[in-house]
Amino acid sequence: MKKFMLLAVRKAQDGIKKGQAPFGACIAKGSKVVACAHNGVWKNTDITAHAEIRAVRAACKRLKTIELSGCVLYSTCEPCPMCFAACHWAGISKIVYGCRIADAKKIGFSELVIPVAKMKSLGKSKVRITGDFMRKESLELFKTWAKRKDSRVY
Repeated sequence: MKKFMLLAVRKAQDGIKKGQAPFGACIAKGSKVVACAHNGVWKNTDITAHAEIRAVRAACKRLKTIELSGCVLYSTCEPCPMCFAACHWAGISKIVYGCRIADAKKIGFSELVIPVAKMKSLGKSKVRITGDFMRKESLELFKTWAKRKDSRVY
């Protein structure tokens, strides 16, 4: 698990260097990386270009299917409702995340603070969830991002 989360953290770091928001995601199936992405909202002028969405899109393209059962999404931050819904619809088996959506809200992002556990329960989703995994490393991304002169929230 740690190696995949480290890839998500590295992707987020890459995104920060490019002026993007501090979020990264990696999708793995078994012991293989399927896709990794960082946030691309500003670069693409696409509010839906969250790291998780970009990773899901890339994984579907690479595997030539919209059905991602058996895959695990590693995300530096708890997925927002849009990203959780995409994971649910793609049939992702498990989500592992670092810091919480409330942490993103605290630094100024316009988050809907609805925990994935609540979305899972309300939607009767089968996706398994592990939170606060490598939380410290994920929170460090927010600190790095906040120090940049070009940091922007949405």
